[in-house]
Amino acid sequence: MRVHVQVPATSANLGPGFDALGVALGLHNEVRVSEATRVTVSVEGEGAGLLPTGEDNVVARGVRLACEAAGRRLAGCAIQCVNRIPLSRGLGSSAAAWVGGLVAGNALLGAPLSREALLTLAARAEGHPDNVAAALFGGLTVACGGADGVVAVPLPVPAALGWVALVPEVMASTAEARALLPASVPHLDAVFNVQRVALLLASLQAGRTEPLREALLDRLHQPYRLRLFPWMSDVAAAARAAGALGCVLSGAGPSLLAIVAGDAPAVAEAMEAALRRVGVPGVARVLRVDPVGAQSRVDEP
Repeated sequence: MRVHVQVPATSANLGPGFDALGVALGLHNEVRVSEATRVTVSVEGEGAGLLPTGEDNVVARGVRLACEAAGRRLAGCAIQCVNRIPLSRGLGSSAAAWVGGLVAGNALLGAPLSREALLTLAARAEGHPDNVAAALFGGLTVACGGADGVVAVPLPVPAALGWVALVPEVMASTAEARALLPASVPHLDAVFNVQRVALLLASLQAGRTEPLREALLDRLHQPYRLRLFPWMSDVAAAARAAGALGCVLSGAGPSLLAIVAGDAPAVAEAMEAALRRVGVPGVARVLRVDPVGAQSRVDEP
């Protein structure tokens, strides 16, 4: 039996929703897994020649983790990865690998694990739940870790909104971006973000776009990460001038995500141009929201 899994890119935080919000985007990695006598991994596309091709590959680790959680043994597996999500750019490539492996391993075993169980496993492996929740469930997800695991609620997103991801041709380390964050923040900054994440969710669910201009603001993580991405403010300003409702750091960066109610291609062009002006190459892509998340099927032999 061979299992085929498709898993989307994700953008976490959406400005004020640090470590809580994530959205699945229409850019996908594909994983094909079949049982074998040992573990082998082939990688096409993003990460080819860079990612491990043995048992330490994250997809392979995800397959093994699913088997261990189900109390089942898998002697080995042959894994084929077709990667379209850029590595280390803030678009959930690591989350996609964990989720792809977990979903594939679960499917190989006949799906003994629930999506909720897979979410908890993926969040523990990844270290935070926002990207993996969106990758699993699709759409916009609100995720929260607790003593008994992770709780995530997927929400619909207004179809009228456009999503523009600007992907610079530079990589960033999530660990380095997190290291810049302070151990504590001023009470007023915490209140600022609570208000805006509530406004963000309310605006999206009510289908009201104008409040998003205020709702996408943040004081908990983006101001500290300007040290890594000093061009972020210029690109965000260019996006807003071209009509974006807001422009936020995608996950830990360096990618930026703009939310648009009008001409998304014009916003994409403005973001690319602003990045070029500071001497950083990059490509902006207009993406849809993936409403379903990771999907698996059994391929015919």
